[in-house]
Amino acid sequence: MVFRKKKVEAVDMPEVDESASDKESTSKAAGTNKGISKIDLAMRIVAAIATLGSAVAMGTSDRSSPSFSQFTNFKDQFRQFPTFTYLMVINCIACGYLVFSLILSIFHIFKSTAKATRVVLIIFDTVIMAFLTAGASAAAAVVNFAHKGNANANWLAICPRDNSFCERVSGSLGGSFLAILLLVMLILFSAIAISRS
Repeated sequence: MVFRKKKVEAVDMPEVDESASDKESTSKAAGTNKGISKIDLAMRIVAAIATLGSAVAMGTSDRSSPSFSQFTNFKDQFRQFPTFTYLMVINCIACGYLVFSLILSIFHIFKSTAKATRVVLIIFDTVIMAFLTAGASAAAAVVNFAHKGNANANWLAICPRDNSFCERVSGSLGGSFLAILLLVMLILFSAIAISRS
């Protein structure tokens, strides 16, 4: 076998402008981040409304119900349960934080490539979510006892005699857990926006 060398002609390739492709990918990422920022703004508004509604429902849940005799009344107040008080306070704090964070959320719509402010939002969103989760979980345990009682500990259920108190507290928990879910989604969206910029 005889191998012959062939001449290879050089082919002129057009030069690719890498800066143009970088600009195109940056503009796509900025467009995606702008969409994420708009969703972020809407979710923050809904979460603020949920925490405000939760705090109002908990704060107005004071009820008095008649006892077995005509001379005494039972008062069911959220202040009698420290977990309900904590949940109301943390809902107020979370609502205030979410309202103030709307400023940064609006800023991200106009400057969608900002990273430092998104990191700050992730940190504070995580802290608020942790406190809100702790309060809602503890209050959910107390609501469970309020509905069912505990015969072993000799704790009587209070919901059979005053259902309106339990309905308001349960509604407050629903708003808190909705806000927790929205905060988890906000953290994920912020992380996605940071990775794309």
